[in-house]
Amino acid sequence: MSNPSLLILPGDGIGPEVMAEVRKVIDWFGTRGLTFDVSEDLVGGAAYDAHGTPLTDATMAKAQEVDAVLLGAVGGPKYDVLDFSVKPERGLLRLRKEMDLYANLRPAQCFDALADFSSLKKDVVAGLDIMIVRELTSGIYFGEPRGIIEEGNERVGINTQRYTESEIDRVARSAFELAMRRNKKLCSMEKANVMESGVLWREVVTEVGKDYPEVALSHMYADAGAMQLCRWPKQFDVIVTDNLFGDLLSDAAAMLTGSLGMLPSASLGAPMANGRPKALYEPVHGSAPDIAGQGKANPIACILSFAMALRYSFDQGDEATRVEKAVEKVLADGVRTADLLGEEGVTPVSTSEMGDAIVKALGASV
Repeated sequence: MSNPSLLILPGDGIGPEVMAEVRKVIDWFGTRGLTFDVSEDLVGGAAYDAHGTPLTDATMAKAQEVDAVLLGAVGGPKYDVLDFSVKPERGLLRLRKEMDLYANLRPAQCFDALADFSSLKKDVVAGLDIMIVRELTSGIYFGEPRGIIEEGNERVGINTQRYTESEIDRVARSAFELAMRRNKKLCSMEKANVMESGVLWREVVTEVGKDYPEVALSHMYADAGAMQLCRWPKQFDVIVTDNLFGDLLSDAAAMLTGSLGMLPSASLGAPMANGRPKALYEPVHGSAPDIAGQGKANPIACILSFAMALRYSFDQGDEATRVEKAVEKVLADGVRTADLLGEEGVTPVSTSEMGDAIVKALGASV
């Protein structure tokens, strides 16, 4: 039986730095007999510098063939002058589109050691562990007609919110399946009170829910959901919502945890021949070019993105938990990168030293 395959795309800015720490974790698993066939290629600005495009056809073909893709970050000020069609972000968007990654999983987990970094009170966020499932390939960001037109003596901006039943059905099933693996509780968020697409969304999710009788399904208007996330986020477990609301709600939930440097994500598509979904994993943070090359970047989000790959692409849920526990142990011991300083008694470390500490904690867990 062949080893599971992983394509690493470090990208730009701090991407290569944080990905180097993921490599240490992968190598550690190799010493325990869990070996991956790892290949590496370029994406974003790095690909443009080498090939004049943010993603080559050859790299896209590799992404379609492997069991999972792990991406660092793309973009930077030096590429702002490029035409829109070849900006670094277009490489990431092409991956999402051509792999048809329609379900974006954004966990918001607050480790107890970092509860004071949240803008909310400690008792509100300590122990928080929720998952937002955002539809990623349809909705208002892709609907037609769109554009800016002339109407009378002024310009009009147009975007169209559009969803088909099948698009709602498939992301809803992803959310229900995830809820079945967690606490069997799912909240669907839309604006059925003012939007026909929201009415359809609620109807389809309710119908899909009949196939998952063990999952407690609730519905909430998205604006009320945003308010409740700020009031008492631990009332939720899994949230499913559309592209626009998912974009907003997942960013709001992200800041409950105190640092973008802590947050992983997964984008999942249809099952492949092996039954596992096509998948792209990436940290939520950007390329942070202002700190690139300085050893200040926090690699935890990228390491936790690999943990998500262990869980959702490689059927290694116990090993994913092992990685998460190692991160938790390191933070509890007061080990901190630059984004997590500010309290007394902590140990400041570089990007590389944080990776070493997590690998050491993994070793201690065996």
